[in-house]
Amino acid sequence: MKLNKLLILFLSAIALTNCTSDDTADIVININNGGTGTSGAVNISGVYTENLTLDANTEYLINGPLLMSRGTTLTIPAGTTLKAQPVGVNAYIAIQQGARIDARGTQSNPIVLTSAAADPQSGDWGGLIILGNAPINSTAAGSTDTATSEVGQLSYGGNEVADNSGTISYLRIEYAGGAIDGNAELNGLSLYAVGNGTSIDHVQVYLGSDDGVEFFGGTVNLDFVSVVGAEDDSIDWTEGYRGNLSNVYVEQLASADGDSGFEMDGFNTDFSLEDTSLLSRPTVSNVSIVGNNDNSRAFRVRAGSGGIFTNVLISNTGRGVVVEDDESAFRTSDNIPDDLLFTDVAFTNVTTEYSYGFEAGVGTANPAPTQADVIKGTSANATGTDYATWGAGWTRN
Repeated sequence: MKLNKLLILFLSAIALTNCTSDDTADIVININNGGTGTSGAVNISGVYTENLTLDANTEYLINGPLLMSRGTTLTIPAGTTLKAQPVGVNAYIAIQQGARIDARGTQSNPIVLTSAAADPQSGDWGGLIILGNAPINSTAAGSTDTATSEVGQLSYGGNEVADNSGTISYLRIEYAGGAIDGNAELNGLSLYAVGNGTSIDHVQVYLGSDDGVEFFGGTVNLDFVSVVGAEDDSIDWTEGYRGNLSNVYVEQLASADGDSGFEMDGFNTDFSLEDTSLLSRPTVSNVSIVGNNDNSRAFRVRAGSGGIFTNVLISNTGRGVVVEDDESAFRTSDNIPDDLLFTDVAFTNVTTEYSYGFEAGVGTANPAPTQADVIKGTSANATGTDYATWGAGWTRN
């Protein structure tokens, strides 16, 4: 394997203009020269300014943030396993704006990103971050401003709907989701303004301490996605995400005490909404959500988010579909039915199939949306996703 030249930098020096506040500490990259560690594994971390091609027959240890710079490509062949030191957010992989990832596993030979701990736990490391140039609503429409990520202050956002950050297929991410605090966390797969020129399919996030997959704006499409044992939300979006999701399997575990299967925000209420024309409006089809018989939600829609959902199976959750009006200027319920609608949904062992709520100061919609307003079609048509087939051989349960 040939390791490429590394550039020693502070992460803050590579961040572009920050359009939102970020009170997290800058992370210092400690370069190791790509040598062999005491375990015999090849250490990889730092900022790569040339392409990095890995070898499936080599043992790797991610011993710090690994960042691919603009114009570079990280190539990970089928069957490669990368282990990360269990140091939380101080070890992660970031594909920065203008860089690409080429990670093409197969069903019989997936790519695995996991923890190097002898007894791995959720949150051992930071996971995979991809940052693109697609639209977000935390910057003004048509502007050249960018936002910065929660951890590392890495730039993302732009005006390229079809931006291409590479290809991912048959990838499993385990024990990720490290956190600095409750407001600065990483997920299994964090997608910041990733465009629909990027191809992502057959991805599993297994036992993560925060969200499984989170979208911060962007237009990227995902097909065949499995999230098992997320300790927060399994699928999360904000900042005007407008892609397509199909064939999604979510399984919540009692040991992980997860929150919502899907948590959906039209914009990031912790920061600002600069482009009011770009609230989240994805299309989602073929979904199976298996809860752990607690009071968690299968779907939580809020902050003006929309979404068109078709063919959904929900089982063993306390609550099914929850619609919340929490922003007076951008009522979630105003999206019903043109931009917020569920069609062909089946509920099994769900205590409350549908509920509508509102925050003090916002007040109830008049009239308040009913289950019949939000959920159409028939449960007999709901088949969910055939996870037993497409998830066989490369996922963990």
